[in-house]
Amino acid sequence: MIDFQTDPSRYRHWKLSFDGPVATLTMDVDPYGGLMDGYELKLNSYDLGVDIELADAVQRLRFEHPEVKAVVLRSGKEGVFCAGANIRMLGRSSHGHKVNFCKFTNETRLSIEDASENSGQTYLAAISGTAAGGGYELAVTAEHIMLIDDRRSTVSLPELPLLAVLPGTGGLTRLTDKRRVRRDLADVFCTTEEGVRGKRAVEWRLVDEVVPPSAWEAKVTERALELAARSDRNGGRGIALTPLQRTISDDAVSYPFVQVAIDRTGRCASVTVRGPDELPGDLRGIHDAGASFWPLAMARELDDALLHLRLNEPAIGLIVFRTVGDPALVLAADGLLEQYQTDWLVREIRLLLKRVLKRTDMTARSIIALIEPGSCFAGTLAELVFAADRSVMFAGTKAGGPATLHLSALNFSAYPMGSGLSRLANRFYGEPSSLDAAAELIGETLDADTAEASGLITFAYDDTDWDDEVRLILEERASFSPDALTGLEANLRFVGPETMETRIFGRLTAWQNWIFQRPNAAGETGSLKRYGSGVRPDFNPERV
Repeated sequence: MIDFQTDPSRYRHWKLSFDGPVATLTMDVDPYGGLMDGYELKLNSYDLGVDIELADAVQRLRFEHPEVKAVVLRSGKEGVFCAGANIRMLGRSSHGHKVNFCKFTNETRLSIEDASENSGQTYLAAISGTAAGGGYELAVTAEHIMLIDDRRSTVSLPELPLLAVLPGTGGLTRLTDKRRVRRDLADVFCTTEEGVRGKRAVEWRLVDEVVPPSAWEAKVTERALELAARSDRNGGRGIALTPLQRTISDDAVSYPFVQVAIDRTGRCASVTVRGPDELPGDLRGIHDAGASFWPLAMARELDDALLHLRLNEPAIGLIVFRTVGDPALVLAADGLLEQYQTDWLVREIRLLLKRVLKRTDMTARSIIALIEPGSCFAGTLAELVFAADRSVMFAGTKAGGPATLHLSALNFSAYPMGSGLSRLANRFYGEPSSLDAAAELIGETLDADTAEASGLITFAYDDTDWDDEVRLILEERASFSPDALTGLEANLRFVGPETMETRIFGRLTAWQNWIFQRPNAAGETGSLKRYGSGVRPDFNPERV
């Protein structure tokens, strides 16, 4: 089982140090610390285990260290910044693992960019040595890139000439969309094994500055302090991201606020989110509650559950979201997140919820939301309804009362998708009047008829039809081709404008997914199998 939970005391590949408002995140990969057997992580190359630690470090910097305003990414090894994804690992991995590895790595790098853009915690990459492939892609997530001008240190994206694949963690898209590298120069860069260094790297916008070795350490410190001075983080005392309370059995994963029940016959996982039992009354109470504050605790648990299903349960193709609890308390939690949104901790909680919901959008599983009596799909939890491919609501009353749906202000602004649109704006794309009408329903208790008439759900069924209709929806979904469903859902979930983020996932990862399966890369005579053997790959010359 792949476990996404770790902490700095267990890191094998990263080191964190602190100097006032600047933290240094040093990559020093243990060659013998691979997640799986059969390869060495030489030259600061990485696998999923290295990225799991990086994701944890980025998260902890945001929550546990509000005093940190700039983060320096650098290498702990002489002569190499990072050699990228480990080739032996890629050659030995299943196709599904390679794709999920690329996806998680992208999500982690987007969280770095999110920290720079929204958290006042700006990243700086200090490249001393070779930054190749995914190593350069890691550097490009930083707001500012420095390259030592020692005639040896270079940046490169050599995947195409070396491996017959693409920079699978957003490299091409960040070159053009973020770094604004000219298309023809990017073409040269991506087909040149040895990479680019010095003045040319600056001229092509591959890095922001080159620095002579004599001034290197002083200039890195100077630049980090300049970035820190721009921050709006106000210091204060951080909160500890305590270990999740989690129990895993053959067919279930249990947390205090999230329950996952797996039906292997139906290839379905029911994910039930429980609303809060109590809430603090003010901002001090939120800080005192720390990691146990319901929105934060629930977000961390749901995130871990989604990752567990993604990597450890590949045959489970359908997620059914349910909720239980008091919708009034969920709306009260939203009220706290809205009232204190300028506080650094509340801001981080809202940003984490945004990232977890994005992870839901990017989950290659069909998603059905069932709104039943006793549920609490309200405000933030209603986002799960709007993230679903279909939503079904019970019409009528059972012992637990009627099923209800509730909107809050957070549904319209706090949790944008990768496209920049809220899920409601995504739902009502091309129907501005429907979006405006939904905004008028904030704070209202919506029954099935109102929710269906307002376009907020897909279907409403009464007690007579509920069991049969829900069963048919789930059975039909499970009968379809998983590959076709992934393509269907990835196309329908994202409408409207493209962004760097949607291009990374919607285009690059899709092409990488395809290319990873082609014989030119993955075949017995392909690049991934023959890399390092001294034998050239044998390419099928037919263009597809």
